[in-house]
Amino acid sequence: MEKEIIRFKGIKKYYKVGNQEVKALDGVDITIRKNEYVAIMGPSGSGKSTMMNILGCLDSPTSGDYTLNGNDVSHMNDNDLAVVRNKEIGFVFQSFNLLPRYSALENVALPLIYAGEVKKEREQYAKDALVSVDLEDRMHHKPNELSGGQRQRVAVARALVNKPSIILADEPTGNLDTKTSLDIMNLFEEIHKKGNTVILVTHEEDIARHAKRIIRLRDGKVESDQYNE
Repeated sequence: MEKEIIRFKGIKKYYKVGNQEVKALDGVDITIRKNEYVAIMGPSGSGKSTMMNILGCLDSPTSGDYTLNGNDVSHMNDNDLAVVRNKEIGFVFQSFNLLPRYSALENVALPLIYAGEVKKEREQYAKDALVSVDLEDRMHHKPNELSGGQRQRVAVARALVNKPSIILADEPTGNLDTKTSLDIMNLFEEIHKKGNTVILVTHEEDIARHAKRIIRLRDGKVESDQYNE
């Protein structure tokens, strides 16, 4: 059995809104192993965005323990979380989050600058990542010269470039048409087959069905956690 890469134990996240306390996550326990392909689903207000932010070390829980790749990250300060994010997590967002003045190659190489890689190696790793998403012929194009699907492929290459422990995708097909969405989901399937751990946050059933396991949230709790036949 593959090793455990993520463990949530009693994860709670409460927010103050005026005089009220909102329980965004209310005692979540989950375990995700290396090379799993998991979709996190739930209606608006279910806690899935909060869960993604904690999984991605963009936020810390109010209480409970989060272990990522053997490290307890639940009580780290912002600087330490930033280091963990850069090393362990590759993000893919709905809105691509590419820098408009940078080429595809420069966008993909960005996480390597933060990781302290030298220029020559940055370029080679970024090229390799773009080849892996079939964009070698678009390396020097800027985002406005690419289609939506190609931009999302650049974002996926950027997520892969640091060889992270997990790929975390937030509504990755939200801005794409049906055919392009299918292409991107096939790409995630390939990434998973190569041994990557993929976590997908979505509200779309047909997108979630591409995953091998679906965790459904409701009112900040896990409503169901099932393997997808």
